[in-house]
Amino acid sequence: MSGLLVDADAIRALAEILTDTGLTEIEVSEKDSRIRVARAPATVQAVAPAPVMAAPAPVVAAAPAAAAPADLSRHPGAVNSPMVGVAYLTPDPSSPPFVSEGQVVSAGQTLLLIEAMKTFNQIKAPKAGTVKTLLVASGDPVEFGQPLAIIE
Repeated sequence: MSGLLVDADAIRALAEILTDTGLTEIEVSEKDSRIRVARAPATVQAVAPAPVMAAPAPVVAAAPAAAAPADLSRHPGAVNSPMVGVAYLTPDPSSPPFVSEGQVVSAGQTLLLIEAMKTFNQIKAPKAGTVKTLLVASGDPVEFGQPLAIIE
């Protein structure tokens, strides 16, 4: 990793923002560099009202659960979000959804929309198959790489 410059102060500032806002991750990109800071969800504390020395054990136990969404994004039929934005399953509030679970779709068929920077982007089926699961609801915020649907 030659040429990688790490700004420890920037990482500390991002970690502080996570703590102050209750977010679980934050990412900042600029040109060819990117910094992503993530932490385990705060719900881990409620799991173990044990002595202070036992506190690290629940964090380790929670790590596989936190990895589950990443595993779902690697599913061979996963349709992952190409951007950060807000997902919409219908073209407008009075219209039916583009697709529903159990529906057969063809490659290139619109599955949903993602609004990013006031632009609605069509998310199309990468392959033909059956929509096994829709993993988002209309109005849900989505992250880059987040699984949106499973097509088998």
